[in-house]
Amino acid sequence: MQWFRRAPVKEALLILYLIADGGNLADRVTSLGLSPSLGLFAAFYAALAGALWVASRLASNLLRWAMALLLFAAAAFIGASERILDDHLTYDAFLNLTGSAGFAGDAMAEHGMRIAAEILAALPLLFAIGFAPRRARPLGARWAAAPIGALALLTGMLFLRGGDGARGLPGAFTPLAYLTLATGEELASDGGRRPVTMQPQAVAATGDIVLIVDESVAARYLDLADPAGVRTGLLSPPAGIAVHNFGIAASITNCSLGTNLTLRHGGTRENYMALNASGPAIWDYARKAGFVPVYIDAQRTGGGLHNAMSTAERARIAHFIQFDGVPVEERDQVAADRVARHLANGRREFLLVNKVGAHFPVHDKYPDSHAVHRPALPRGGFLGVSDTGSRDGFDGGAEQWRRYRNAYRNALLWKVGGFFERLLAPGTLHGATVLYTADHGQDLHERDGAGVHTHCSAHPVAEEGAVPLAVLTDAGTSGNWPDAAKRNRDGASHYQLFPTILAMMGYPETAIRGEYGDSLHAPLADELRFNMRFNARLGRKPEWKRIDPMALARPPRGDGGPVVAAR
Repeated sequence: MQWFRRAPVKEALLILYLIADGGNLADRVTSLGLSPSLGLFAAFYAALAGALWVASRLASNLLRWAMALLLFAAAAFIGASERILDDHLTYDAFLNLTGSAGFAGDAMAEHGMRIAAEILAALPLLFAIGFAPRRARPLGARWAAAPIGALALLTGMLFLRGGDGARGLPGAFTPLAYLTLATGEELASDGGRRPVTMQPQAVAATGDIVLIVDESVAARYLDLADPAGVRTGLLSPPAGIAVHNFGIAASITNCSLGTNLTLRHGGTRENYMALNASGPAIWDYARKAGFVPVYIDAQRTGGGLHNAMSTAERARIAHFIQFDGVPVEERDQVAADRVARHLANGRREFLLVNKVGAHFPVHDKYPDSHAVHRPALPRGGFLGVSDTGSRDGFDGGAEQWRRYRNAYRNALLWKVGGFFERLLAPGTLHGATVLYTADHGQDLHERDGAGVHTHCSAHPVAEEGAVPLAVLTDAGTSGNWPDAAKRNRDGASHYQLFPTILAMMGYPETAIRGEYGDSLHAPLADELRFNMRFNARLGRKPEWKRIDPMALARPPRGDGGPVVAAR
């Protein structure tokens, strides 16, 4: 026992944590090479590691354990996040994660083992700091300024570098620095939303306005954009329906949160940060123009909010609809039925629909009747899962990607083709205008690229931002849509959707154009590019990835084909 009191237990635990935390260290050192930057990085590392040691020597039990618990929680958070993401936790990724905090329960259910493993890996840090110092004289409370100063130093460095630079440093400080930056940005904003100041005039739409945002749909995997794509039924709709096909369009960004947030608030390429933060939402414009705002969310249940929707925003929606108790496989079909009911109810409504679509996992997103593209991924392991970051059982090899693409086609056949079959079954839209797109595209590794992820990449391929875009009307109420679709085929983007909807609601086009840009009816140029750096904060600028429709990967013929006809 006397030996234990003299043994450097705390130091050993701290070194054990730093070794376990060093996954990104070698990569960072290699990337810096023998340069002055390596020396600066080493100084930062030493300062942060030294701050952890100082925290472990504090005499005050209360102060020491408070720091131990805070740093332990941060270390477990970054460890679990990086294990799930299979990548370094950048500031951008941190903001996306905190924006999806409503899914913490889902994350625990889907990644419980990973999270538990990282909690265990962070325990040495908890005890290294929390255990009372025995081998040397403890430090007074004033020494608490050392870890606090280290956090301030890291936060300042990240601020100057636009959020970049934490990779390879002791991870316990990184989430705390990110949180400090995000809190500062939040406090610097005014926090309020402007009211609608435009005055609606004559309503241009003859019925309801519907925006359908599908999930994870690659443009060229639908027949709307490529003859080799999955049949949607939109190229040969019922006689009473007209489909105006805009072909391939550019998404806002290659991740769901940024795209959906911007679609709801009308963010422009030049001013999306300010408009998303303080501009009126589409629900506000709908109400002022006499449209009842309706949100149909097929992705979540139990009132869960996602894609940065707040409780304040939800309160401005007249009808908030989710499908508790409906299997994930069936939710898009139930959503189609619900939309059809709203179109026929005789009220003027604006509907925004978030579909389940074809997010990973696609294994069980379709019934057996639609398992026509084979070989596909094994079924039965992801029943009831709408979306997940887990890639359990999927190693990203060429054969697995071939099976993934076939399962993906089957999912689209059901989730897109089956959806529109149900929606258009009545043969009329009752005068409504329906705009259909997806939140982002997919990297399905047709060129044999390594990796297991399909979107939200820090360095995306063009396919991640290429989405379908079509407008549906009743055959007798097409207006100028045929000309607009022909003029802007393979040339539009999500940025035209908000101004298009406002124009249909009756707001003056001059005012719309000044605030939100051109609609789908305007001649468009240079729109096929999406934002690779959506969270362009702290002085950083957005980065735009261009899309060349002719260079996009086509669905490979060698994947296999339909072996039975879907019923």
